[in-house]
Amino acid sequence: MRPLVPRPLTGEAFAPYGEVLAVPQTVGVRTSFNTVLANLRPDVPACLSLILAAPVPQPVGIEVIERHVFTSQSIVPMAPARWVIVVAPGTGRDGPDLAAAEAFLPAPGQGITLAPGTWHAPLTVLDAPAPFAFLMWRNHATDDEEIIAIPPMAVAV
Repeated sequence: MRPLVPRPLTGEAFAPYGEVLAVPQTVGVRTSFNTVLANLRPDVPACLSLILAAPVPQPVGIEVIERHVFTSQSIVPMAPARWVIVVAPGTGRDGPDLAAAEAFLPAPGQGITLAPGTWHAPLTVLDAPAPFAFLMWRNHATDDEEIIAIPPMAVAV
């Protein structure tokens, strides 16, 4: 499989997978991001998690991919950090289309919301430990989170 070459994260390019979150560039302006936020199980509570994510070894290799069937997942850096998001469309047979996988490099101040059911690699931080916030709806049931092993996929960063 070809190494994935990340491209800049833009709303248009990322639209099949979710929504790009970006800090407004005007002081005092508040931007709401609710186009993709979704909870398909109304009895499951919202969960805000914080993590200090460790950087991955270079070169970057992706060996698992996951999806959350019933909930969106927002990933927001809480400090400047270089990170990559790897996503893949579904095949229609409940698996990812790894041949169509894409990688994106968010700019400073950008986060993402993954739409429910979007296949994605785990958080991949590149250079140094970095704090992130995650927002999703969780009850820790196994029916929402599907993680599968994949043939190793290289990401050229």
